[in-house]
Amino acid sequence: MDATTRRWRAALFLFMLAIGVSMASWVARTPAVRDALEVSTGAMGLVLFGLSVGSMAGVLVSGGLVRTYGGRLVIMIGGSLIVAGLLGIAVGAALEVSGGVFGGLALFGAGMGLAEVAFNIEGAAVERTLGRPVLPVLHGCFSLGTVVGALLGMGLTAVRFPVGWHLAVVAVAVTAAGVWTVRGVPSGTGREEPSTEGSGTGREEPSTEGGGGGRGEGGSAGRKRGRGAGGVRAQLAVWRDRRLVLIGLIVLAMAFAEGSANDWLPLLMVDGHGTSATGGSLTFMLFAVAMTTGRFTGGPLLVRYGPAPVVRASALVAAVGVALVVFSSSALLAGAAAVLWGLGASLGFPVTISATGEGAEPGEASARVAAVSTAGYAAFLVGPPSLGFLADHVGLRNAMLVVLVLLGGAALITEALRRRTPERPEAAAPAAQSAQSDLV
Repeated sequence: MDATTRRWRAALFLFMLAIGVSMASWVARTPAVRDALEVSTGAMGLVLFGLSVGSMAGVLVSGGLVRTYGGRLVIMIGGSLIVAGLLGIAVGAALEVSGGVFGGLALFGAGMGLAEVAFNIEGAAVERTLGRPVLPVLHGCFSLGTVVGALLGMGLTAVRFPVGWHLAVVAVAVTAAGVWTVRGVPSGTGREEPSTEGSGTGREEPSTEGGGGGRGEGGSAGRKRGRGAGGVRAQLAVWRDRRLVLIGLIVLAMAFAEGSANDWLPLLMVDGHGTSATGGSLTFMLFAVAMTTGRFTGGPLLVRYGPAPVVRASALVAAVGVALVVFSSSALLAGAAAVLWGLGASLGFPVTISATGEGAEPGEASARVAAVSTAGYAAFLVGPPSLGFLADHVGLRNAMLVVLVLLGGAALITEALRRRTPERPEAAAPAAQSAQSDLV
C-alpha cells in the first residue's frame, strides 16, 4: 500500500470514529435532554424527527453531489453541518427549547447524510484499490467511536455534567478530525466527467489525469460511463436490478435494527426496564462495544464463508437479542441481550454495501452504492423515530417488535448477497491473507 492510499484510508477511519463519538454523545444524553425539555415519549419522537428530516435531505442529494463535485467536498460540507448541528443541540438543550434541539438535530442529520454516503463511496473505492475488505473496518471505526462516546456520556451523566457543554466540546473535537480528514482524502473520487454527447451513452470517455491519481472513481477508471451513470435517473435506474432490490431490503432491515438501538436503547432500559439513566447509558455502551467487536473481527468470517451465510446468521443473532430485550422481565438479562443485538447488527450494513458495487464499473458502482446507502440511511435515521409514536400506544418494548419482524424477513432473503462470479482459485488465498492482515 502506497503512502497516499494509506493516508486516504486512515483519514476515512478517523472521521468515521469522530462521527461515532458525536452520535453516541447525543444518544447517551437523550434521557437527560428529554427530562430537561419535559416532554413525553411521543413528543421526544417528534424532536428526534428533526434528525430524520435532515438526514433524508442529506442522503437524497449526497450521491448527486459526489458525482458532480467528488467525495472530498461533500465530506467537508457534511462535517461542517455536523459541527453546526452539535452546537445547535447544545444551545437548545441548555436553554431547554425543543425547537432548538429539533433544529440542531436537523443540521446534524443533514451532515450525517451527506458525509456518510460519500464515505461509503470513498470506502468502496479504497476496497477496489486494495482488493480486500475495508468497509467493515470503516464502519467498525464508527462503532468504536460510539463506544468512546457512550463511555464519555455515561461518565458525564453520572456527574450531572451539563449536556450543552458536553456537546460543545465534542463539536470542537469533530472539527479537528474533519480538517485532518479533508487533507487526506484525494479529490475527485466518485466524480463523473460530463459527456459531450449526453448522459447515459455507454461510451468510454478519454482518460485524463485528475484528483485521486486514478484511485477509485476519481481517476481514469472512473471515466467509463455505464448506462444512466449520471444524475438522479441513475440512482433510480439501478433499482431495475432485482438482486439490488433484495440487497436494499436487507440493508433496510439491518440498518433499522442498528438505528433503533441508537435512538431508543437508553430510554428503552429506563422506561421499559426501570433502570437509572446511567444504567441506560451503560446498556448502550455494551451494544456499541458489541457492534465494534463484530465489525473489527468479521473480515475473516466473510472471507471464509461469504456474505450470505454471515449476514443470515447476523440477522438471527440480532433477532434473539431484540426478543430478549422485549420479552425478558429481568433488566439484567435485557442489558446482556443488548450484546447479541449489537453483534448481530454489526455486519449487515457494511457487507451489503460491499455487495452492492460488486462487479460494476466504477461509475455505475457509485450510483449503486449511493442508491443502497440512501435506503439504508433512511431506515437507520428516519424509521426509528417513528417507533416513538407507536410506543405511545403499545409501549416502547412492544414497539421493538417491528425490529424483530424486519430482522426475520432479512434472514430469509440473504441469498441475494451471494457473489455473482466465483473468485479465481489463484487469487483466493492471497485475498484471504490480505483481508486478515488488514483487519488485525
